[in-house]
Amino acid sequence: MEKLTKYRNYVKNIITEYSQYKPSYGDIEVQVVFDEQRDHYQLLNVGWHGNRRVRGCVLQIDIKNEKIWIQHDGTEIGIANELLDLGVPKSDIILAFHAPYKRKYTGFAVS
Repeated sequence: MEKLTKYRNYVKNIITEYSQYKPSYGDIEVQVVFDEQRDHYQLLNVGWHGNRRVRGCVLQIDIKNEKIWIQHDGTEIGIANELLDLGVPKSDIILAFHAPYKRKYTGFAVS
């Protein structure tokens, strides 16, 4: 349980940090979504750039079976690298945006 609490805090802190960066264009709202009960965490951009609708997921992370599943990572640094810097072992990070058959080549957990 301690590990799960630690991972939740890591994920929430990372997403909260990224939520401070508002796009430099348009009228864009940065939304943070934390569902601790189901362990789903997201960072979204929603709004308008001129006449064009902007809606996109910047980060989507789930925690399943005490592993961190990175579903989508729209950052330059890479959330997996930030998690490694915090001490999360590669065996607890799944790059879920890669097809299951490719995950064994990533150096991270497969499931």
